[in-house]
Amino acid sequence: MVERLTAEGNDEHLVKAGQNTTGWVEVIAGSMFSGKSEELIRRLRRAKIARLKVQVFKPEIDVRFSRDHIVSHSEMRHESSAVRNAREILELLDPSTEVVGIDEAQFFDNDLVDVVNELAGRGVRVIVAGLDQDYTGRPFEPMPQLLAVAEYITKTHAICVRCGQPANYSQRIVEVEGQVVVGAGDAYEARCRRCFVPHADAPTRHED
Repeated sequence: MVERLTAEGNDEHLVKAGQNTTGWVEVIAGSMFSGKSEELIRRLRRAKIARLKVQVFKPEIDVRFSRDHIVSHSEMRHESSAVRNAREILELLDPSTEVVGIDEAQFFDNDLVDVVNELAGRGVRVIVAGLDQDYTGRPFEPMPQLLAVAEYITKTHAICVRCGQPANYSQRIVEVEGQVVVGAGDAYEARCRRCFVPHADAPTRHED
């Protein structure tokens, strides 16, 4: 029988399962700078060590650091394919792939939920990372739906730049309209509940 890794809880506790084991969905959610991509890359690397066939995808809109890699803020990286929409993941999927990683899920269309469910139904382990809230503190689609269908969920936290408490929010610090503004430390800060300013109309950058 083919040996596979089965996830229990929020991480891989290694147990052996048969070839006919169904797939599942793992979601890593949190604010910016909370280590989502780093955790995704860590799990993907462990899967490769276990000699599982891995493919990784990210939205074409996110080429901040690299076009053909997902890159964490701590500069960890893993090769990936940039796709225009969620359906393209199915078109590019190798039939032998056992683990699929998807980064920056919040930038995909809502078809991503159906794609993820289809992959899991085929017996694929799907690991998805993304922002669960936008800059106003509202749920960032399609992440809420992914959280609802996932077997395993990991919530990551950053450190609030103002008070040092665990941060769950992404504070936009530039005067730009629209839900989707791709950026990093130049456009966002991690904030806790007390320091977060929802619907901020002006920059709220932390001053030392």
